[in-house]
Amino acid sequence: MNLRRLKTYTVITFLCFFITINQSFSENLGSWNIFNVRGNLFDNFGFMSEFQLRSLSFYDEFFYYELKGGINYALSENFTLLLGTGFYHTFPPGGNFVTPSSQRELRTWIELTTKQYLDRFNFEHRYRIEQRFTSNGYKNRYRYRLLLVVPINSEKLKDNTLYSAIFEEVFFTNLPPYFERNRIFAGLGYKLDFLTLQVGYIYQYDYRITNPKGHSYLQASFVFDVSSKDKTEMKTLPMHD
Repeated sequence: MNLRRLKTYTVITFLCFFITINQSFSENLGSWNIFNVRGNLFDNFGFMSEFQLRSLSFYDEFFYYELKGGINYALSENFTLLLGTGFYHTFPPGGNFVTPSSQRELRTWIELTTKQYLDRFNFEHRYRIEQRFTSNGYKNRYRYRLLLVVPINSEKLKDNTLYSAIFEEVFFTNLPPYFERNRIFAGLGYKLDFLTLQVGYIYQYDYRITNPKGHSYLQASFVFDVSSKDKTEMKTLPMHD
């Protein structure tokens, strides 16, 4: 596939996906904001920290925030382990952080991330096991995400690169009905020297036996890479959550 055809295919695919979903869910489009800082520590060790803020309407009816961080270890160039922990706070709908909150949570997790490359196509598989200590009881959860990132104006994810990103993630628990949630995302990003900006559309479907529901969001991500090593080429794909 030549460069011109690849650019055209990527842009058209993203636009069609975005327009189709946006027309279906624009009446209750929420906002999903991510601020991520990551860097290296020493040898193969690194860190990440992240703050998220979500609203049910477009930058109104804020109902959720989280603050988390973790330490990662690169087993090899394409395999990374991460240990993380964080605080998560959910509020009832109907306003901005309506009290009392509906759930508070302390979470720990371990994850394995693997990367695969097919020409310009960058695939990432993420497997995560979570231990959730919530105000509504203890829960376990298992997550798998498949992410595809394709650079548009360059062959690799390096400085001044525009790229497209698509992922799907599924959530399971150890209790019936087992399937808990599904997320689908499509977006565009731009990598600078130490900052990656990404904007896209994410749809989250929460399965409940009595009242399953989904919600759509405009997601804006800001990833700051403070690594001291050479960052000419992106070693970690620009998304965490």
